[in-house]
Amino acid sequence: MHIEELREFCLGLPLVEEKFPFDQSTLVFYIAGKMFCLCNIDDFDSVNIKCDPDNAIELRATFEAVIPGYHMNKKHWNTVKIHQDVKNIQIKEWIKDSYNLVILTLPKSKRPKLI
Repeated sequence: MHIEELREFCLGLPLVEEKFPFDQSTLVFYIAGKMFCLCNIDDFDSVNIKCDPDNAIELRATFEAVIPGYHMNKKHWNTVKIHQDVKNIQIKEWIKDSYNLVILTLPKSKRPKLI
């Protein structure tokens, strides 16, 4: 996966915004002001993805490329190393899961517009 493929996929999800809130290298994707995916654009070798805590542990045990979220809450975030034992289609599925997981944390008044 290349950075442009990641951007195209994330920005293709409804109402997603991209920002650089921390520095000029850390690209963050948001839905309704909440992060669901981020990466370093200068050294695009991994992506951080929000994950259900139980699923996060299972993914780490199954895939060598999946580790606890780098600089994130390790209970809720995984870092997925690009170009290892995980295919792009799987990474995209996890990003979509992350997006949906964040939507479920939103107030009910905002959810119908997004689902």
